[in-house]
Amino acid sequence: MKTILLTTLLLLSSTFSLQAASIDKFLSGFSAEKITENVYVIHGQNSDPSASNSGFINNPAFVVVETGVVVIDPGSSLDIGDMVLDRIRLITQLPVIAIFNTHEHGDHWLGNQAIVNAYPDIPIYAHPNMINNISEGVGETWFSRLQQLTENAITGTKIIAPTHPVDHGDEISLGQRTFKVHHLGISHTSNDIMIELPEFKTVFLGDNAVIKRVPRLDDGDILGTIAALELMLATTNTYFVPGHGHSGDKAIVELNLEYLRILYDTVKTLYEDDLSDFEMKDLVIEKMDKFVDWYGFDLEIGRSISLVYLQIESADF
Repeated sequence: MKTILLTTLLLLSSTFSLQAASIDKFLSGFSAEKITENVYVIHGQNSDPSASNSGFINNPAFVVVETGVVVIDPGSSLDIGDMVLDRIRLITQLPVIAIFNTHEHGDHWLGNQAIVNAYPDIPIYAHPNMINNISEGVGETWFSRLQQLTENAITGTKIIAPTHPVDHGDEISLGQRTFKVHHLGISHTSNDIMIELPEFKTVFLGDNAVIKRVPRLDDGDILGTIAALELMLATTNTYFVPGHGHSGDKAIVELNLEYLRILYDTVKTLYEDDLSDFEMKDLVIEKMDKFVDWYGFDLEIGRSISLVYLQIESADF
């Protein structure tokens, strides 16, 4: 019996070692791209979480300020958070002094653990709804989901929730730089914040905007997302970082607005013509031919139509 147990433990140890080596090899292929002065983004794989990408699909970012480094959305696991720290140390030896989490979806914030391991007293800023939702089980739900999707690639990750609530209009001074928080209500989720750095003319959009992939509407509100993006489009900023996909200029915001407006306006028109969500699918797709090559379009467009339909129907009563 002892021999069988020892053999089992050795096999498990070997499996975990091989998995860890595979994760390290995959993550070693990502570098920090300089977006503008002192602002860096590590662009993750623009796909869904899987065993092959170890759940690394978001865009962790960091900003070097006078007294340290501020991290935005350090990824979905301990390993990814450690990779973010490694990339920071290639740029500067200054300490990490703060974290921002843009919303509750675990692919963006479960990497908090790595930063907190290195800097135990670090403040983690997020919207109060995110902090509350994690305390009520959203963190465990996302951990379990990512464990399943990645075939246990995030094993060893612990849930480290945000500690400092922030809301619309708050301005956090860090290292003599201003981090301005925007939140207009329900957009991608009930707790999305966008973070504006006026001195660097940069905005972190979170998942209110994505590029070359279909935006998920399951936890949010399409009109709220449109309003949030319109607010950012009206600013004088130059650099925009989406939650997924490559960073760029205002075209990122404009393209997401175009997608969302076409989707909403078409569904609303067909709803008023008394078509069901199922009946309108092909007609909506015809209007959205510009976006059919976006990742997840075939799988998500039907569900997106249904969600928008339900939101329009709800507003109609």
